[in-house]
Amino acid sequence: MKAVIALIYLVLVFAVIAPVKAEDSFVVEEIKVNGLQRIAAGTVYNYLPVTVGQRFYLNQIAPTMKGLFKTGFFKDINLVREGNALVINVIERPSIARIIFKGNIDLSDEALGEALTKIGLSEGKVFNRQVLEQVEKELRRQYFSHGKYGLRLETEVANLTRNRVGIKVDISEGSVATIKKINVVGNSQFDMAKLLDEFELTTSNWLSFYSKDDQYSKQKLGADLERLSSYYLDRGYINFKIDSTQVAITPDKKSIYITVNIDEGDLFTLDKVRLTGNLVVSPEELIQLVSVGPEEVFSRKRATETSKSISDRLGEEGYVFANVNMIPEINNDRKTIDMTFFVDPGKKVYVRHVNIAGNTTSRDEVLRREMRQMESAIASTTKIERSKIRLQQLGFFEQVMVETPPVVGAADEIDVNYKVLEKASGNLMAGFGFSQTQGLVLNASVSQNNVLGSGKRVDLNFNNSDVMTVYSFGFYNPYFTDEGISLGYNLNWRETNSGNANTAYFSMDTAGASMNFGIPINETDRLRFNLDVNQQKLKDYSALSSVGIAINELGSEGSYTTFGGAIGWSHNTLNSAIFPTSGRQQRLSASATVPGSDITYFKLGYKHQEYFPVAKDLTFRVKGEISYGDGYGDTKNLPFFQNFYAGGVQTLRGFNDNTVGPKEGGKDTGRPWGGSTKVLANAELLFPVPFFEDNQSMRLGTFFDAGMVSDGGFDTEYMRFSFGLSGTWLSPFGAITVSAAMPMNTKETDDEQRFQFSMGSNF
Repeated sequence: MKAVIALIYLVLVFAVIAPVKAEDSFVVEEIKVNGLQRIAAGTVYNYLPVTVGQRFYLNQIAPTMKGLFKTGFFKDINLVREGNALVINVIERPSIARIIFKGNIDLSDEALGEALTKIGLSEGKVFNRQVLEQVEKELRRQYFSHGKYGLRLETEVANLTRNRVGIKVDISEGSVATIKKINVVGNSQFDMAKLLDEFELTTSNWLSFYSKDDQYSKQKLGADLERLSSYYLDRGYINFKIDSTQVAITPDKKSIYITVNIDEGDLFTLDKVRLTGNLVVSPEELIQLVSVGPEEVFSRKRATETSKSISDRLGEEGYVFANVNMIPEINNDRKTIDMTFFVDPGKKVYVRHVNIAGNTTSRDEVLRREMRQMESAIASTTKIERSKIRLQQLGFFEQVMVETPPVVGAADEIDVNYKVLEKASGNLMAGFGFSQTQGLVLNASVSQNNVLGSGKRVDLNFNNSDVMTVYSFGFYNPYFTDEGISLGYNLNWRETNSGNANTAYFSMDTAGASMNFGIPINETDRLRFNLDVNQQKLKDYSALSSVGIAINELGSEGSYTTFGGAIGWSHNTLNSAIFPTSGRQQRLSASATVPGSDITYFKLGYKHQEYFPVAKDLTFRVKGEISYGDGYGDTKNLPFFQNFYAGGVQTLRGFNDNTVGPKEGGKDTGRPWGGSTKVLANAELLFPVPFFEDNQSMRLGTFFDAGMVSDGGFDTEYMRFSFGLSGTWLSPFGAITVSAAMPMNTKETDDEQRFQFSMGSNF
C-alpha cells in the first residue's frame, strides 16, 4: 500500500514540474484584438505576457484573461489561436454618458455628483452594474448625514447609442428627522441645561425654521461632542471621556433621540508651572505671557492660549516656526498637574520677497508703503499681520489674504505673499428719505478714493435740495511725505434754507476754504491739524423772531468772517475699513475761531466705536459721541447756526432729521433750535443675512439708539431712545442701507420717522 501511495506522489510531482509539451505552446507571429470601440489596443497589449516572436503557452490563457478583466473595461473576453496568430475577442463595457438626479432639493446635483465620483462613478467612466449597489449606499449615506432617514431611491439605466448608458436616479428625500430629546447621562458637576448650551444641536424651537438646529447631522453631533469634551477639559476634568453615544430614530423616521454617556473623572489643579528650552527672549518677559499658575484649576484653553502667546512673541523676533510644547505630568493620587512649557524656537527666519498680487488698479507703491514687513529683514508675525490690517484699512479692497510659504532649499527664508481683491473706489452716493415735514429729500456726492490708483482722494459734493445748495471740492493726499504726513484742502460754497430742514427760519450763504495735515504718532495713532477761513451771511429772517434776536446779540449785522483752527487725535485698530469685526476707533477734536474773528467760539468733541466678535458670524458694536460748544470773549454763547442737532439715520434712528432737542424760543413746540451739547450712544448686534451667510457684502443688525441735544449741560428732558432693525448691502450699485426703527419715550411734539433708506452707486 505504501508503495502505491509513493508511486502516485511521484506522478503528481512529475506532472507539476514537468515542462509544457511542445504541442501545448506556439510561437506568436501575430496578435489580433477584435471588438475594441473606445479602448486603445495598447491597453490590451500591456496585459499580455507575450509579444510577437515569443512562445505562448496555453497555461498562460487563464492569468491573461484574469488580468484583462481586472481593468474593468470588458464584460467578456475570449482568446483563440488561429494558426500562429493569437486572437483576442473582447466586448467592452458601456461608458456612462450622463447621470441625472431627479427630486433632490436639499443636496445639489454637484454635491451628489462629487459623492459618486469618490466611489468611481462619474460621466465618462466605464459602467459596471455591480457599482449601482455602491451608488445607492453612498447616496443614502449622504442623505442620512443630513437627517433624511425617510429617503427612497430608484435607479434606472438606459442603453444609448455607441455603447453608452444613461443613469437616472429618482430621489424622494422625505422630511428631515428632528431631534425630540438630548440626554447627557453621567454628569454630576454641571447641570444638564448648562451642558446642552454647548451643543449646536437642540430640540425644536421658534428659530429652528431658520437655524435648522433641530435637524440631526452626524457631523454636527461630532462637533458638539468635541465642544462638550472641551468644556470639561477647560474646567480641570482632564480624564473626562465620552463612553458611548446612542442615536435612536422612531419607526416613522421623523423623530430622533440622542443619549450621550459620559465619565466626568476627577477635578485636577495645577501644582507647578515651568518654562524651559531655548527661551531666546528674556524669561521675565515670557513669564508675563503665562496665564496659568499654581493652585489654579487646570484649563486646557488657558494653557493653549499661553502656548500661542509665547509662540507669537517668538514670531516677533523672527522665529516664525517656533514650537511651544505643553508637557503635563499628571499625579492621579494628588489630583494635580505639573505643566512644563518647552520652547523650541527653531531657526531665525528672514523674508526673501514680499509679493503683492491682485492690484489691477492700485499702484504697487500705494500698497508697498503700507508694508511694515520689509524684504531681507527678520520675519515678524506681528509686522506681517499689521501690514495686512493696514491694507484692509485703506478701503480699496474687498478682501486681503496673506501666505508665508518657505523658500525651497532654504530653511531660514520665507516669502510673504499678499493677494488683494479690489473693489470700486469711486462712489456716486444718493440718499433719500420721507418725512411729514419735508416730504422726499434728495442729496448726492461724487468721490474717488483712489484716483488713478495713486491712493489720493478727490471729493466733489453737490446738493440741490429744498434745504441747501452745496458745491464743494476736496483733495487729500495721505502720503504728502514719505514719512506718512498727510495734506488736504477743501473749497466750498453753501446756500442753506434752514426753514426746510426742521430748524429755525433763516437762510445763510457760506463760502469757505480749509487746509489740513496729519502727523502719524505710531501705527495706530495720528494727530490732525486744520486751518480754515469762512465768510457767512445770514438773510431772510425776521427781526422779531428768535433768529433775529440771536443775530442782534452777535452783532455785525448778520455777516461774519471767521478764522479758525482745529486739532484732533485719532486712534484706529479696526481690522477692516469694510464691515470690521474687531478693534477700536477713537477721535478727539477741538476747534475754535481765533481772536480777531467777528465771532469767537469753540467746539469740543469725542467719538468712540468698538467691535467685539461674539461668535463666528456675530459681532457686537458700541458707539458713543459727546460734543460741546460755547462762545468766548465778546461772544456769550455758541452761535445758533453752529448748534448741534440729533435725529436721523446717522444719529438717532426713528426720529426725523434734526428734530431731537430744544425748540425755537426754548419751548416744547416750534421749530427745532438745536443746542450746545450733544450726547449719542448706540449698541448694535451685527450678523449675516439668513440664507446668505457666506455673502460678505450683506449684513443685518438689531440696534438700540439713545441721544440727546440740550442748550447747556446734560438734560434728561431731551433724552430719546429707539430700537429696530438695520441692513446694509454693498451692491454693485453702491451701498444700500435700510433701517426700521421704533421710537421710545416720545412726546406729542416729536417728529417720528420710522423707516429710512439710502443708496449709492459705484463706478
